[in-house]
Parts: sequence; structure tokens; C-alpha cells
Amino acid sequence: MFSVIFPGQGSQSVGMAKNLYNKYRFIKELFDKADEILGFYLSKIILEGPKDELDQTENTQPAIFLVSYSIFEMIKRETELDLRKAKYFAGHSLGEYTALASADALSFSDTLRILKIRGNAMQIKNISDLLQENEKKYECFIANDNSNGQVVLSGRNKDLDLLVEDLKKKSIKNIKLPVSAPFHCKLMSSATEIMRKEISNTEFKNPNNIIISNVTGKETNNSNQIKDLLIEQIESPVRWRESIVYMINKEVRKFIEIGPGKVLSGLIKRIDKSVNLISVNEIEDLKNINLND
Repeated sequence: MFSVIFPGQGSQSVGMAKNLYNKYRFIKELFDKADEILGFYLSKIILEGPKDELDQTENTQPAIFLVSYSIFEMIKRETELDLRKAKYFAGHSLGEYTALASADALSFSDTLRILKIRGNAMQIKNISDLLQENEKKYECFIANDNSNGQVVLSGRNKDLDLLVEDLKKKSIKNIKLPVSAPFHCKLMSSATEIMRKEISNTEFKNPNNIIISNVTGKETNNSNQIKDLLIEQIESPVRWRESIVYMINKEVRKFIEIGPGKVLSGLIKRIDKSVNLISVNEIEDLKNINLND
């Protein structure tokens, strides 16, 4: 039994999907359509950069979706794998939108439009014990529970700088991620209100595949519930570890990561080394798709 998973922000790189763009006409057409929908050349930013422009959240979010969705279409067209047989679709943060579009719950054009707005809105604006001990010193939050031993913290830059100093004193390894806003915490409240309006006015259908929600770490296939959860997602921690554990407990033994990079596969290895992992982001990866082993 397998699930399909889609990456979120931080997986981007200049030139991602360039080989696919050059080889497949239908992918070039998707890139051209995205440029037309968005009203600017996202394809040029993806293929040529510059990196600092690609790393701007308002560009990163639709870019990762476009690349992931293009790879999903490549698998559908170039292999015999029926992705509708996946037990679950799941995505990390913005990857949940890719999962919904790939499961036909949300149109390609609406997904791009929402992620452009989402990215722009979000751009405007023992670690748990450490945070509690220093809550008066700095205001930081757990944004993502990614895997055993890896969490992502969010907050204002000045507060995060103070936190990093305390992490170093306790010899806790940490790195700064290439994002431009304090995601998945209450500092995103203004973005929540913007997204509430946009999501409420967008048509969602019940997905073809069951979706695992970032907010709950559990399954849903109800379009109205999905809309509510996507609004909550802006300020809620991403329960990725719980999502993976839930799927494994439901007898999923293989995960197919569709999109740039292999970040999610690396996280899942830290959660459960016994499951099988396939990452697809280049043409040569198609030969690795085997559901029989």
C-alpha cells in the first residue's frame, strides 16, 4: 500500500524541472499557462533565477506547486502507475495544496492563484522546555513537527537570534532556513484573514484520494472541512511526523515523493527506517517507480 507526498517551501532550487521543461511539451505548456494565470514570468524565475527572487515566498509557493504538479503529470503520462490507487495524498504545508490539486479537489488555476496570494500574505508578516523557560526573553513558536529530533521554529528575526544563542549554549544543532516570514504561528494572523476570504470564495470538490491534513495529522475527504483546515493551517503547526505515523499505522509501507528535492524522504527515514521511499523529480527517476518490492 502506498501514499503520494508533495514537498513544501525549502525544496526550491534554481533550474528545478529544467530537463522536464526541455523534454516534454505538456510541461512547457503548464509553465506557459502558469505565467498567463499569474501575469508574470514565473517560469523564468524557476529556470533561470535569480535565487533570491525564487526564495521570495510569493514566488516560492506557486513555483514549488508548479514543478511538483508537472512531475505528477509526467508520472501519469509516462508510466503505467495509477496514482489514483494511492491510499492517501499528503503534502508538507503548501504541498497540501499540490495534493489537493493532484486529487482534483482544486483546479490548477485556482491553486496557483491561491498560492500567489498565500505567499504574498505570509511574506507580509529539548526545545519545548527551552521556549517555556525563556518565554519572556523571546517569542518563538514550534511551526513544524517534522520527524524524530527535527522541529522548525518560527518567530521574529530578533527573537530567533536570541534563541539561537541559547541553542548554541546547550549544544543543540540548528540551521536557518531560506524562508522570508514567520510561518505557522500566531504572527501570521493577518495572513489568516486574507486566506479566509480567498479560500471561502474558491470552489473545492471532494478529492479523488483521501487527504492527510497538516493541522490534524489525520485523514479527510470532505471539501468543506478541507477549506476550514487550510485556513487554520496558516497559524497551526505542521504535524508532519504525526501524519506519517498515522499513514504507517494504516498499513502504508511505501511513500512516493513527487516534487523538487528529497526533503520529505529524508524526514520519513528518521521516523521509520522500515518503509520504502521513492523520490521523483527528474526523468531518470521514472525507472525507480516500482510498487512490487
